[in-house]
Amino acid sequence: MAFGLKRHELVAWKEAVSRGEIAFLTHYWLDDRFPGCKTVTKVGCADVERLIKWGKQYGLKPEWIDYKEAYPHFDLFGKHQEAILRKENMLNHLQRFAN
Repeated sequence: MAFGLKRHELVAWKEAVSRGEIAFLTHYWLDDRFPGCKTVTKVGCADVERLIKWGKQYGLKPEWIDYKEAYPHFDLFGKHQEAILRKENMLNHLQRFAN
């Protein structure tokens, strides 16, 4: 279940992904399969080769790409999520969803 984001944020993310940009979207998220994780960051890009190349620098495997709804993306959780957001200087995502 996703919550904590505004419609315009989702629309902007989808537009950026569709343009072939590496785009980040973080929101609150609860899923019993991932205990202890309260947020997820979706890192998307319609240019799948670009997304694969981006993910490789962080040890993300191409088979982890979610192709749902024509917006290919990696889902980042937990320590990987925090480390990648810090390296990408996306501190606003961490600050907004800090516990």
